[in-house]
Amino acid sequence: MASQGTGAKRALITGAGGFTGRYLARELRQHGWEVWGLGHTPAAAFPAAELHHYVQTELNDYAPLQAAVLQAAPQAVFHLAAIAFVGHGSPADFYRVNVGGSRNLLQALAGLPTAPQSVLLASSANVYGNAAEGQLAESTPLRPANDYAVSKAAMEMMASLWVDRLPLAVARPFNYTGLDQSTDFLIPKIVDHFRRKAPMIELGNLHVWRDFSDVRDVVRAYRLLAEKPVAGAVVNVGSQALHSLQDVLDLCARLTGHAMEVRVNPAFVRANEVKTLRADTSRLDALIGERSLVPLEQTLQWMLAP
Repeated sequence: MASQGTGAKRALITGAGGFTGRYLARELRQHGWEVWGLGHTPAAAFPAAELHHYVQTELNDYAPLQAAVLQAAPQAVFHLAAIAFVGHGSPADFYRVNVGGSRNLLQALAGLPTAPQSVLLASSANVYGNAAEGQLAESTPLRPANDYAVSKAAMEMMASLWVDRLPLAVARPFNYTGLDQSTDFLIPKIVDHFRRKAPMIELGNLHVWRDFSDVRDVVRAYRLLAEKPVAGAVVNVGSQALHSLQDVLDLCARLTGHAMEVRVNPAFVRANEVKTLRADTSRLDALIGERSLVPLEQTLQWMLAP
């Protein structure tokens, strides 16, 4: 995929072939950006119209990463590339990619002849851990409770070494979902069972309440943050709307007309799980303005439709 030479502002997305990366690329293109991507997915996996330019490379392979960043010369960078599935088999990979790979990227960006105007790092609300409950602000102490969350907190700390050279901002998204998200994640797993009209599903605690967003709302927030002078900000991204897993099951049952047996598998029940986690998005709203968000029911309807 070659550059189209649009003259538009150029964005570079790492993890461009991932779930969030593809929606972000679409969001940016629709708002006039020239979109370049980096990722480990082969270029042949992309429809030609998805990106203006794409380089297949690894964050931990510094020389080709540096060359790709130099070629892109982006005005804005969205760093989405990460190992994000908490149950990933090799804990060391979280640190190798999420911390070491992120450091390589920041080093390459800091070496550009012209620094980007915006570098948005996608962290995670998982950094807050399971100790705090209720509505969580960015000032909530970090108590990461698994290797994925620790790697994201470590990435944030590592990035602080570059704040005098790069206009960094950190986004901490809460749970979000959408069409084509991996069934490794909870809502796509539930949706997949309803779409297949499976007779039964095994889940953990049904009576935990979480802040769920639509991926399209999340990537819109990312774009708006990149278009504002927000260097130095750490920002929660969420909906502030709470739903339990039982709510999700009830909505899917109503939308599909399918009744499914739900079994609570003790292996899926986390000890001392926090009952309620909700994003305080007042800082995000102050930076980008109030947003019109997609209700969870509409997100589920979209995911169930194909």
